[in-house]
Amino acid sequence: MAYQLQVLLENFDYLLLGSVITLKITSIAVLMGLFIGTFVGMGRLAKSKLLSYPSAIYVEFLRGTPLLVQIFLIYYGLPSLGVNLKAFPAAVIALGINSGAYVAEIVRAGIQSVAKGQYEAARSLGMTHSQAMRYVILPQAFRNILPALGNEFIALLKDSSLVSVIGITELMKSGQIVISRTFASFSIYGGVALIYFAMTFTLSRIVRHVEKRLAVA
Repeated sequence: MAYQLQVLLENFDYLLLGSVITLKITSIAVLMGLFIGTFVGMGRLAKSKLLSYPSAIYVEFLRGTPLLVQIFLIYYGLPSLGVNLKAFPAAVIALGINSGAYVAEIVRAGIQSVAKGQYEAARSLGMTHSQAMRYVILPQAFRNILPALGNEFIALLKDSSLVSVIGITELMKSGQIVISRTFASFSIYGGVALIYFAMTFTLSRIVRHVEKRLAVA
């Protein structure tokens, strides 16, 4: 047990460096997922089938296939079509488009939770559809879906461990590298779990704080 603890302490800085890569990947993927999900979510509610059908196919396919398969499809599959991506952008794209499908459903539910009278009132004041969505509907919807978005981003942070399979030295891969040298699997995996917990706990506190501030506002 003393050996396990010693190995963890000696390699903890290395694990923290891996966690920085994890946070970078997750942060970029979160922004991508939020951007994609917002437009796809609105597309699912569009009256035009040219928007609603492709949006529905996107959501159903991404939610109905494993994230690991999507990572392999982008990193190993696209080169056969002449598109070669390095590991980092491939990981970000895979996580981003996967998150976008879940965010789209969250956004769709959030928009539907806003009373129809809000939209009708905005239109009666002379706003266009885009203005009504931007200034009236989406701000209210965002307040309603913030807890769900927070849960999605926490899940994405944990799911980012899957990108270790394509060689990115994020937190999980860093732990595997240390274990391959020291064979101290219990302490290293325990340390990895603690770091993931610290990151997700901090993120959940931040989301809750923002939620309370918006509730007061």
